[in-house]
Amino acid sequence: MDQPVKSGSGGPPGARVPGRAWLMLALATVGFAVNFWAWALLSPLAPRFKDDLGLSSFEQSLLVAVPVVVGSLGRIPVGALTDRYGGRLMFPLVSGATVVPVLYLGLAGHASFAALLVGGFFLGIGGTAFAVGVPFVNAWFPPERRGLAIGVFGAGMGGTAISALTTVRLVDATTMPAPFLITAGVLVAYAVVAALLLRDAPGRTVPAEPLVRRLAATVRLPVTWQASALYAVAFGGYVAFSVYLPTYLRTGYGLTQADAANRMAGFVLLAVAMRPVGGWLSDRLGPVRVLAGSLAVVVAGAVVQAFTPPLAPLGTVAFLSMAAALGAGSGATFALVALLTPAGRVGSVTGVVGAAGGLGGFLPPLVMGTLYGRYETYAAGLALLAVVAAAALVYTLTGVRAAVEGAGRPPTGPQRGHRAAGTTA
Repeated sequence: MDQPVKSGSGGPPGARVPGRAWLMLALATVGFAVNFWAWALLSPLAPRFKDDLGLSSFEQSLLVAVPVVVGSLGRIPVGALTDRYGGRLMFPLVSGATVVPVLYLGLAGHASFAALLVGGFFLGIGGTAFAVGVPFVNAWFPPERRGLAIGVFGAGMGGTAISALTTVRLVDATTMPAPFLITAGVLVAYAVVAALLLRDAPGRTVPAEPLVRRLAATVRLPVTWQASALYAVAFGGYVAFSVYLPTYLRTGYGLTQADAANRMAGFVLLAVAMRPVGGWLSDRLGPVRVLAGSLAVVVAGAVVQAFTPPLAPLGTVAFLSMAAALGAGSGATFALVALLTPAGRVGSVTGVVGAAGGLGGFLPPLVMGTLYGRYETYAAGLALLAVVAAAALVYTLTGVRAAVEGAGRPPTGPQRGHRAAGTTA
């Protein structure tokens, strides 16, 4: 069971947010962005590795998918460890550990497909930073501000845009090791700053039971599976596009590597900007409405793009609409987590939900690569996305809505006055 401690940030509804909470949010968001920057280093270079090493479409897809699946599964233990030890310890630890595979890939691990897979496997450590930040930020903010706060933190996923905008340019202007060495230096600097400045929220709930028991209790919570299903579609879709879009645009539309990477960065930046908007709207309208609207847009965008329309303007509109919807839906999913998760289990639930989101991004690149290799078209993969998003929409309007109402929360409107995740009530 959780150790009873006095409430800190989980105070009465409408309580003023201390200035230190915003500072901690800013530091956590920077840490998330830096680790995601490292996590996404291989994606922009995948077409180059395909040409240089003679990789098949499936091998290229596997190369960018391995860090995703490792980073996703790693969130489960990292989230539970953050519940126990706090973000003050875990952020510097994860950032420091990510330095090792980054340096390996930059200095020696890019010469063969096998070496890239090994480096990519351990590069997945950077992806676990998400499971550190959500419980850390959640504990600093009162219930009625958590949707916005976690949404702002989630904007750190824009670290993938940093990679998209800089990696190829740095390699072209200098040598292959350059982007990896720069990223490693930034990771080291952040780890030092985090160790010096990060503080866990006063009075945060600290679980007392062993890790395995906590994880077992976490998987029995209905919100764990509800949010996992939705996040696998929302964030999984974002991850899939962020790692595979350069390949899709280069193969399907004949764009240059640099142009494809720039367009992927635009997709990522819009999704990043919409994530806090999704959290903010969820604080006011409720996560069910925001999720339903987001998923409906994804369905429409995927159907349009399945016909491979001209990139200007219809294809661009379809992709950017999906980017905005996936970002908002990701923010709304964790507003749902903050609304329904019991105290002391936010990290554990975040780990499982984050893993589901990452795994949701692992399969589509492999499916897309396989389908294109066999049929030389991406239409079937995009049609499958439309079907999955439609199923998630139906589930949101039925099962998730019923869960919110059954917990005593209105499916729409602010959740003021209700107990929410991270309080000690």
